[in-house]
Amino acid sequence: MKDDCIFCKIATGKIPSATVYEDSHFRVILDINPATKGHCLIIPKEHFDNIYDLDGETAGKLFSLATCIARAMRDALGCDGMNIVQNNGEIAGQTVLHFHLHLIPRYEGDGVQLTWKPNESNEEELEEIRKAIRKEI
Repeated sequence: MKDDCIFCKIATGKIPSATVYEDSHFRVILDINPATKGHCLIIPKEHFDNIYDLDGETAGKLFSLATCIARAMRDALGCDGMNIVQNNGEIAGQTVLHFHLHLIPRYEGDGVQLTWKPNESNEEELEEIRKAIRKEI
C-alpha cells in the first residue's frame, strides 16, 4: 500500500466507498463520477501503478472477477451492453496512478462515446509491428 494513494486507501477501507464486492485481493466500488448508472471500478488492494506493473496471477484473478461482476451488473441493472475500460498513462486518460478497471454498463441512448476514427495500415506495416511486438514477448 502507498500512503499517498487514494485508491490504496479506498481499497483497504480507510476511505469509505459504495462497495459492491470485496475479497482479500480486490474491492469493487461504484464510481463517484459515473459515466452511466452502475459504473463500477475494480481496484486491487495491492498497489500497482498500471498494467505494466501488474503480475499475471493478479491479472487472471481480476478478469475472472470482472466477468462475475459484469454478469451481476447485467442482471441487476438490465443494461444493454458493457464497456470494460482500463487506462495507462496520462495520455490514455489515467488520472489515478493505481491500476483499476472500469466496468461501464451501457444503455440505449446513454450518450457515452468510447470510439475512435480507424486509421489505415498496409500489410508491410502490420508485419513490421507484429514482428516487433512478438520479439518482446
